[in-house]
Amino acid sequence: MLKIVKVYEYMTADLVCLTPDTDLAKAIDTLLQHRISGAPVVDERKRLVGILSEGDCLKGTLTGSYFEEASIKVSDVMTRLVETIDLDADIISVAERFVQSGRRRFPVLDDGRLVGQISRRDILRAVKHFNDNGAPKV
Repeated sequence: MLKIVKVYEYMTADLVCLTPDTDLAKAIDTLLQHRISGAPVVDERKRLVGILSEGDCLKGTLTGSYFEEASIKVSDVMTRLVETIDLDADIISVAERFVQSGRRRFPVLDDGRLVGQISRRDILRAVKHFNDNGAPKV
């Protein structure tokens, strides 16, 4: 049964992360270089403090142009209220949250620290693995 399968078994642990004091132009370069649409923003202790999305970058760029600001930091434009998933959550409850929220990915936390990210695609990989191999052995 998929309820036994946990997030940590399918999440992506190797994430591109930004810091709040990263210059927005550098953050945009990072997103483009890695071909990602957003990145978690973490403090020095790997605690999640926000998410920077492409939309946040566009807003920051427009605001900076309008006010002719030379340097905008990630912390100036990032989304601070972030929905997260616990490391030990089961795949079914996460799938339900994806359906309810419309989100494509959630940061995964373990005791408040960012340890990975789970996406809709990761959930589909778990379903495929389950369909191909049957129920995991407990």
